[in-house]
Amino acid sequence: MQKKSTKREIDGVFLLNKPLGFSSNQALKKIQWLLNAKKAGHTGTLDPMASGLLPICLGEATKFSHRLLNANKTYIATVQLGVTTTTGDQEGEVITKKEAVFNEAQLKETLQKFIGDITQIPPMYSALKFEGRPLYEYARQGIEIERKSRQITIYDIGLMEFQGSVMTIEVSCSKGTYIRTLAEDIGHALGCGAHLKGLERTQTGNFQLTEALTIEALEAMDSISREKVLLPIDALLEGLPSIELTSAETELIKKGQSIDFISKNEEELRLYSVSGQFVGVGQPDLQGRLFPKRLIANIL
Repeated sequence: MQKKSTKREIDGVFLLNKPLGFSSNQALKKIQWLLNAKKAGHTGTLDPMASGLLPICLGEATKFSHRLLNANKTYIATVQLGVTTTTGDQEGEVITKKEAVFNEAQLKETLQKFIGDITQIPPMYSALKFEGRPLYEYARQGIEIERKSRQITIYDIGLMEFQGSVMTIEVSCSKGTYIRTLAEDIGHALGCGAHLKGLERTQTGNFQLTEALTIEALEAMDSISREKVLLPIDALLEGLPSIELTSAETELIKKGQSIDFISKNEEELRLYSVSGQFVGVGQPDLQGRLFPKRLIANIL
């Protein structure tokens, strides 16, 4: 009988360029298998019909994955004007067709109306859960679940290309934004309807798609090279201020105790030991104490 390989304790962040046709979970499992990693998690779902940047956290990095779940994101979306579908994308059945005759100036004027704080109703064909089940399971059974509108922020929309009745836009937005819903809402505002024809995520937080690797690229590497392409855990925390702890302070933090720390605000901090090892994240208070909030295991 062949001996089952033992999963390894690997810590870091892999930037994946997710291909079309893969669910986020399928892509995650593939990367986890290629790295033989014991623990892994992704940082924000991409539909199978969408491609692009999917940061994957391994080992201790999963403790800080919420930073990217809450991060702003950028997408390039291809929108088919004049056609609505049951799913809001090209995989659904066509509901309506209407001629879409616009010039670039009219499109840009409409797009500008969506910049800022707006409300969206999550689509039925989404992974958002109701009573423990994703909405798309209800949708496939023909069951409509009432969804509450939510506020999201569109920071910018740029018209990249417009040919015939198809336009390509670049959208910078807050977490929780459904680009499929945005495409439908733009179509509604134009009076012709629309659906999402294609989607690519190009940025999550400070990470760019240009930094990402494909599954094929990772497959072509040996095990040592695969581990070398991982980013360190604290790459997830870029932008947070940092401090260096003394040896005594590190020992107290490791034990879950607070230390003296004079601060003018309560902003989270990256914590490092004297040797430069990333320790975790601390939370100061206005009473002059710094508390451990989330620490890595095996701090030296």
